[in-house]
Amino acid sequence: MNIRTAKTIQERREALEKETGSSLHHSGHYSLDDMVASTRNCENMIGVTQIPLGIAGPLLMHNAECIMQNYYIPLATTEGALVASVSRGCKVITQSGGVVVEVEDVGATRGPVFRVETIAEGQKLETFLFDHFDEIKNVAASTSHHLTLKTYMVSGVGKYRFVRFVFDTGEAMGLNMVTIATTAIAEYIYKTIGIQCVDISGNFCVDKKPSWLNFIHKRGKAVRAEVTIPSSLVTTVLKTTPQAIYDAWLSKCMYGSLMSGSLGFNAQYANVVAALFLATGQDPAHIVEGSMGVTTTEVCEKPVTRYTQHKNSDLYVSVYLPDLMVGTIGGGTGLATQREALTLLGLKPGEEKSARTLAGIIGGAVLAGEISLLASLAEGSLAHAHEKLARGK
Repeated sequence: MNIRTAKTIQERREALEKETGSSLHHSGHYSLDDMVASTRNCENMIGVTQIPLGIAGPLLMHNAECIMQNYYIPLATTEGALVASVSRGCKVITQSGGVVVEVEDVGATRGPVFRVETIAEGQKLETFLFDHFDEIKNVAASTSHHLTLKTYMVSGVGKYRFVRFVFDTGEAMGLNMVTIATTAIAEYIYKTIGIQCVDISGNFCVDKKPSWLNFIHKRGKAVRAEVTIPSSLVTTVLKTTPQAIYDAWLSKCMYGSLMSGSLGFNAQYANVVAALFLATGQDPAHIVEGSMGVTTTEVCEKPVTRYTQHKNSDLYVSVYLPDLMVGTIGGGTGLATQREALTLLGLKPGEEKSARTLAGIIGGAVLAGEISLLASLAEGSLAHAHEKLARGK
């Protein structure tokens, strides 16, 4: 018996334990410790909202160290067909040799706004930040041993100057840390040169909102993932052709996004990001940032040979997510079910590079979702799939 042939939740969990070597808890409905949750995660707590948790995969992934590993992807969702769709994408990626992933540690940001009375005073602030960066860095470090100020940028309009501080927060998503650190920096600036911070978060972060600033300068973790799918697998697994998928991508992700003024040139990043965020205890409000990004496709034609009667075209697909705010420690990652999902991915809370690995897994899962949805659109099977899987048929 394996995960696909198992008929009950318990059988699937046992098969998953056997295949991954993970030891999963068997605690009924997998609830949480309300004493912990009510003091760390939710005020005035009255209960728990449950979301079905499915598993997709296995997904074969290559990381920056060229290490290959299979991952089973935990997806918390109420949308029928999503897990099946991501699983199909995982299947074709794995049979194509795996997804190659690159993760960049950009850093968490906080963007306070300062009030200045003149242009000269604005210049005074900018000069102070430049000349005293090491002192400001030490002020930030004094608030947490897990945080380092990396850099900053300044912009302004009228009597307001916006500063975007960028921090390394280790394996935590880190927004609480950066808010505390930025507050200390603002107090230091006021005591030293008398320039007042109006708002510790002046929307220059940009936090929990889609924005071109985050798209261009990136935030949290920036992820790229790619795979080239042989034409034979496009035909047998995805039931369509490389050219049909390319045409669906061009019309939807490029022209459709252009015509709608979208900040996401993709098919469904938010679907997969949301399901993985909820499963692993990430801040759900950052899903909106993770929904930004660009999917690309390209038909790679091979020349005709004496062994082929027509051109053999492979399909290249990539995703780029410039703004993933994720961590493996803090926030909701300490809750029982979310901790279990992280364990399933082989991630230990706070372990070095675990947040990078999580970001890479999200990138790979997003790629799987993009491939499967675009194939379904190319084939014309989207409505049928939802009718079959989302209506109990």
